[in-house]
Amino acid sequence: MTSTMTTPETISAALSLDGVSKSYGDNLAVRDVTAQIPAGKVSVIVGPSGCGKSTLLRMISGLDTPTDGGVEFNGTPVRGVPDGLAMVFQDYSRSLFPWMRVDKNVAFPLKHLDAAERTQRVQEAIEAVGLGGKEKLYPWQMSGGMQQRVAIARALARHPALLLMDEPYASVDAQTRAELEDLLLTIQARLGITVLVVTHDIDESVYLADRIIVLSKPPSVVAEVIDVDLPRPRDQILTKEDPVFVETRAHVTSLLRGVEVPATGNR
Repeated sequence: MTSTMTTPETISAALSLDGVSKSYGDNLAVRDVTAQIPAGKVSVIVGPSGCGKSTLLRMISGLDTPTDGGVEFNGTPVRGVPDGLAMVFQDYSRSLFPWMRVDKNVAFPLKHLDAAERTQRVQEAIEAVGLGGKEKLYPWQMSGGMQQRVAIARALARHPALLLMDEPYASVDAQTRAELEDLLLTIQARLGITVLVVTHDIDESVYLADRIIVLSKPPSVVAEVIDVDLPRPRDQILTKEDPVFVETRAHVTSLLRGVEVPATGNR
């Protein structure tokens, strides 16, 4: 793996949410969300189903606009999809082009680059997710976990400063989920990029995160921001036996089970 995937931009990203709210007519989906996503770390937004996690991520990515409040990426207000951002969706089967081989799928967002640079980035990203030698397969010839690796490779090939992931492992089995979690942490540590993951899985939130942003039931506000004091690298067995993991998981669980959040919003 060459060092070209680590650029100044990949270590300077920071994301700020200031009083972000979103309404659809009379339906208030997200209310007054304020949070900081630290640069070069893994942050996780966790909340109950239907609490507006994906809505919030769409506003962060510039795919949707807040009704109130604002989002800043690297100190610049988000108005449309910002440069330096890449996103991985839950439904990998729809995010990949079934008629394109792996290398062509990964290369798709790199049409602006010259051929040599594009080829180099594609191969680096494919190797980073452990798919070396699979470049000429079609998505339909691959397992779900391998397809999601292709989706991650395509995001990495853009050299993102900020990687957003919307329930990225919800559609795979438990063993594949564990492998993909560890893959993400390995890549993040190697490249130093800022990662923001949305999930409803409590164990996943604690295992992945340096910081957890816990959302309340809708209309969502920030119930609590938790900085996770677990050592890295993490291990699917040892980390989950750590008393800090157990305590943090219990605390997040208690928040999601109905702690009343004051009407003023964030704490």
